[in-house]
Amino acid sequence: MIVTDERVPAFVSALVGKSFVPPFTAMGIERDGEIIGGVVFNVFEGFDLHVTVAGKGFNRGFLADVGAYVFQQLGCERMTVLTEQPRIVRIAERLGGQVEGLIRNHFGKRRDGFLVGILKDDWKY
Repeated sequence: MIVTDERVPAFVSALVGKSFVPPFTAMGIERDGEIIGGVVFNVFEGFDLHVTVAGKGFNRGFLADVGAYVFQQLGCERMTVLTEQPRIVRIAERLGGQVEGLIRNHFGKRRDGFLVGILKDDWKY
């Protein structure tokens, strides 16, 4: 089940070791009453929105909702995905994203962040 309550940013924050400063929005996956995966939409810059991703359980429907929110509802031209999980990078690439860089120690000491850009025109959903 998709949820958008305060448990999602708390879950993502705990996994990535970062606090999120409002304003932000979050969308998560709940299974058996527990959050197992989530995204925090933060650093909205008009044409671009940063999306921090952590956890598991990401499926096609959830990812379609993420893209619909960013590209249709907010009208962004670009989504910047930040994650330390190579599995999330591979999913983002299959959806049209390109790895644009590595942010060293982004999630803490020896916890690098992958930066993946997905353009609205390249979004494969």
